[in-house]
Amino acid sequence: MAQAITPREIRRRIRSIRNTAQITRAMEMVSASKMRRAQQAVLAARPYADRIRLMLADLAAIADRADLLRSFPLLSRRPIRRVQVIMITSDRGLAGALNTNVIRRAVEFMTHERPERLEDFEIVAVGRKGRDWLVRYGWPMIAEFTKVGDRPSIEGIRPIAEIATQDFIEGKVDAVFVVYTHFINTLRQEPRVMQLLPIEPPAEAHEITDYIFEPNPQAVLEALLPRFIEVQLYRALLEAVASEHSARMVAMRNATENALELVQELTLTYNKARQAQITREVTEIAAGANALGSLGS
Repeated sequence: MAQAITPREIRRRIRSIRNTAQITRAMEMVSASKMRRAQQAVLAARPYADRIRLMLADLAAIADRADLLRSFPLLSRRPIRRVQVIMITSDRGLAGALNTNVIRRAVEFMTHERPERLEDFEIVAVGRKGRDWLVRYGWPMIAEFTKVGDRPSIEGIRPIAEIATQDFIEGKVDAVFVVYTHFINTLRQEPRVMQLLPIEPPAEAHEITDYIFEPNPQAVLEALLPRFIEVQLYRALLEAVASEHSARMVAMRNATENALELVQELTLTYNKARQAQITREVTEIAAGANALGSLGS
């Protein structure tokens, strides 16, 4: 038969859960502050990234009309037999299902949604959680990048861009995709797959405009291509950071609320146990007094 929990043990549990609630509340406040800063960075980067993508689409179309695409290796298209997947996760946990959703999306893409003639793939892990998962289950990982930080920079993501561009130019891979978490709002983050290489015009591309490029479209395109890869990766990292802090803030808020609810339930249990203990003591005192009265008579 299980031994009943004493009021002292209940008090100890209440004190422990309250301490945990204080920690989760503090983590929620920290994540909220970081989320606001990360959200501002994402909103500032999105227009620039979208605009450079549209401009690059125009330049690529102009180069295509002039039959100059062969001069730009990053625009070359070939049958996709081997791809590189850059999977972006966080370095820390306690963010709900954020990392699990990204990993699941990457696995779905590599196993079910991959190009028809795909023979092989390789993975570049950005973030400790994704790296640990790949190592645990033996997926083909060629590089890892951790401790990117809450404020990623162009210089920090340049090695990732160099690996992608170099492997694509040398023909080691025929396409490069990025799996990341797109920040929609505080309560919603969506894992997405973005094709990084070869560069494709966006679905909402407008009609080609005859701009005047100096010194010429080829020179501008050659200068923009490496920058474009870095900007797209930078934006994906900013989206992932904002999503991470949002998910952690919500997870810590839920943990705090659950802890406070558990404290209320334990407090009620403690009051009942204390009341039962007092009733038992009063009953024992009354029984003792009756016994003494019986002996005296």
